[in-house]
Amino acid sequence: MILSGCVTVHGEREILPAVSKADGATALQQFADGFNAANRKLDPTMNPAFEAGSLLAIDQAGLKAARALTPQGNPNFVPLAFTDAHFTVPKQAGWPKYFLADAVSNRKNTRWFLVFGRDGADAKWRAVYLATFAAKDVPQFRTDRDGYAEAVPAGGASGLTVDPGTLSRTYADYLNTGKGGVFASGPETDGWRAERAKAALQPGARIQWEDQAADFPPVSLRTKDGGALVFFATYYHQRKTVAQGSTIQVPEGLRGILEGPRKKTDKMAFTTISGQAVKVPAKESGGKVTVLNRIEAKTSAKAL
Repeated sequence: MILSGCVTVHGEREILPAVSKADGATALQQFADGFNAANRKLDPTMNPAFEAGSLLAIDQAGLKAARALTPQGNPNFVPLAFTDAHFTVPKQAGWPKYFLADAVSNRKNTRWFLVFGRDGADAKWRAVYLATFAAKDVPQFRTDRDGYAEAVPAGGASGLTVDPGTLSRTYADYLNTGKGGVFASGPETDGWRAERAKAALQPGARIQWEDQAADFPPVSLRTKDGGALVFFATYYHQRKTVAQGSTIQVPEGLRGILEGPRKKTDKMAFTTISGQAVKVPAKESGGKVTVLNRIEAKTSAKAL
């Protein structure tokens, strides 16, 4: 989408474009600069300057784990860079506001979809969700004659098979029970449940899962077919128990998120935050929700 001119966002009632193209490009570059500095130093205290919400939690957890292994940082880190950036900007009233930036990264030439949000005119744009899609899965957004996108309400006026505000709970309930028939078959739905079932009973070990809704606000943009691309987050908890007399060895890569002292134990609990990007069909279509992408990070590990 091509936008021109500079838009100053102000006021609480007037419906205005969330951001100008120039300011959107600045936000994307500031994200890349912050991401590179934090990953070079492996310093999770830097992330709040350019990230918020579930993406902040995911990336901070990764940096905490990495820093425990190499506290001196990573001077060989290859800087993230973007090309061919596009900006999908909705018109919105009040706060918070958000927009979507998608660009080709130098990470295997994948296209990154970054949702940026801010809570006020004086606040800084920060990335709150991230997803990567195959080219064939990139949705086409509904836009007005000026090229601006349509933000979808989180509640009952969404016109979707599942309202964005209930997606986190709906997805968590589905993963817990397998019931509902809302989600299309795929690796992040019935495929994931099958993997869990296979891993649940291992020789000498048992793993239990429990999924939980997260309170990070979803972000939704209307697609041309009347559906929406929705970003939302969930948590899931794992409890691992090994046979009496055995000990769980915490992998080195998780010691940076370990809560409490290291000790011999036959029971451990892990918490993971998961960010999803999904295509939700219009209610009238009768279709199912398709999970396009999911990213995650373990945020805590605790001996029980």
